[in-house]
Amino acid sequence: MNIVITGRSGRMGLSVAEAVEAHPDATIHGTHDTGEELTPLLEGAGAVIDFTIHSFTSQLLEDATATNTALVIGTTGHNESERAAIGKASEKIPIVLAPNFSIGVNTLFWLTRHAAQVLDNERFDIEVTEMHHRHKIDAPSGTARRLLEILNEETGTSYQDDVVHGRVGITGERPTQQIGMHSLRGGDVVGDHTVMFAADGERVELTHKASSRMTFASGALRAALWLRDREPGLYDMQDVLGLR
Repeated sequence: MNIVITGRSGRMGLSVAEAVEAHPDATIHGTHDTGEELTPLLEGAGAVIDFTIHSFTSQLLEDATATNTALVIGTTGHNESERAAIGKASEKIPIVLAPNFSIGVNTLFWLTRHAAQVLDNERFDIEVTEMHHRHKIDAPSGTARRLLEILNEETGTSYQDDVVHGRVGITGERPTQQIGMHSLRGGDVVGDHTVMFAADGERVELTHKASSRMTFASGALRAALWLRDREPGLYDMQDVLGLR
């Protein structure tokens, strides 16, 4: 498959290029960076792998739909209108949108869903922590947001009403329905995520720690190859890995 890589000078762009170069079934068709034209690169491309910034997504969608090019979007921090635009574009082209392309993290998503079904929040208090390098610009991370979405779905809670981001001062007794979210930033941490279920007398922790961006890059390439000949639609890594 001919792959176009956006954000070629970024950390993830460089890792994706390394993954594509090492794979026998993929070739770098072109690379793109800020201020350059994208459309000419898409002629003959099988897919675009994007790890850039959410404000670029509208242009990416416009060019990809115009050229009928499949998309793998690993960029996080999209607002509601941007997510709606991705959904609209998926009616014309196949798109894999995922907050994290690591096989391990997607297993964490699956485990979190099933754990929340057993460790209900009437008895277990739920807390989520994530840590990333000091250069990350959004918080909580896209992966943590997805973990919270899963927890909200399984516990009947909402992100707006029941998730608290850190605590300070006299906060009072912890409400039963509350889910704590804590974002840490520092150094060169690639990505750590933990979901904790704490009850009287016992605690269950589900943790994933990434030590290399190649786990994400390889997963994104796997998603791109999976998109070959797919019908238009919005997919995620749970689809790619057969975890539905």
